[in-house]
Amino acid sequence: MINYGKHYIDQKDIKAVVSTLKSDFLTQGPKVIEFEKKLNSLCGSKYTCAVSSGTAALHLAILSLGIKKNDNVITTPMTFLASANSILYAGARPIFVDIDKKNYCIDLEKLEKKLIEFRRKKRKIKAVIVTDYAGHVADWNKIKRLSKKYKFFTINDNCHALGAKYKKDKKYACKFADIVTQSFHPVKVITTGEGGAVLTNYKKFFDRINILRTHGIERNKKLKKKFGNWYYQMNFLGYNYRLSDLQASLGISQLKKITKFINKRKKLAKMYDFYFKDNSLFSTPRTESYCDHSYHIYPLKINFNSLKIDKKKFFQVLFKKKLNLQVHYIPIHLQNFYKKTFNYKIGDFPASENYYKQTVSLPLFYSLKFSEQKKVVNKIFSVCEEFKK
Repeated sequence: MINYGKHYIDQKDIKAVVSTLKSDFLTQGPKVIEFEKKLNSLCGSKYTCAVSSGTAALHLAILSLGIKKNDNVITTPMTFLASANSILYAGARPIFVDIDKKNYCIDLEKLEKKLIEFRRKKRKIKAVIVTDYAGHVADWNKIKRLSKKYKFFTINDNCHALGAKYKKDKKYACKFADIVTQSFHPVKVITTGEGGAVLTNYKKFFDRINILRTHGIERNKKLKKKFGNWYYQMNFLGYNYRLSDLQASLGISQLKKITKFINKRKKLAKMYDFYFKDNSLFSTPRTESYCDHSYHIYPLKINFNSLKIDKKKFFQVLFKKKLNLQVHYIPIHLQNFYKKTFNYKIGDFPASENYYKQTVSLPLFYSLKFSEQKKVVNKIFSVCEEFKK
């Protein structure tokens, strides 16, 4: 079976984890700090907090900005549930803006229309979560201008785009967004098993995140001097969102391979572009001129109206042929919880809905052989030929 995604672990990764297993610290030790410093160096951020997941990173980002009950936060429906759920965790309201049909990131014209609508109604948008979808970077110059004009915070949900470049700059994220989040799930560019990170150039946000990720507990020299070395104070209701040293040691080792990981993904994507180009049945992903794509996923649009089978049957037939595709994502507003809670319905966000209907995610990972990729392509062409109208 060829799956859509797979982690890559080599002997150096295993050695790094085993070394930590034999050390004095399995958690809350030096490897987490080292991993955070490595991420700062890679991403150009001043501060990083390694956390237990990308979802935890988003939640802490929201809280650090002071977002609270009844605040309004914009995101798109074409992203993972965590982006919208994290807004709800804080008691705020997620406001959806549809995606750009060309690059699948948030539609910036529709975003400004939504901002104008809220300003006219004398309602405030507190923050906007922008997903650099699939590894394609949004146009951050334009987003920055909008944030200054309409006075909102920006969160870059960069979980798909570690290693991508904006206008040739791979350290772009914290230069534009107030806070950046990462995920190190096994199908991401690098993995820590489960894990994430929050990055920022603002110490006030970092300090808040750093406390909230460990139960809201604060330890410092002043407290220790006054009360004793064991002393701590809980000043906020926090969470256990820590990353362990075991996970951090794997992350440090994985970061050493990030360039070759991304280069292989780019080569695979280029081959998919070649195989599916000039065929009216398929639409390959477009990359804007300002973007150097990191290809977390390769979304292929298929004209199912030209086939005798629908998307469900298409998946089933290919699964029997040992090919397991994926979908990224079911639009959030069509999930039962969001339909019931906010009265969303089909037709509310047509670009996201059409994307969902037409698009599949093809296998794309470092250890995928080009010979295996050719098998993927041949199986897709075979099924399309068999069921062509």
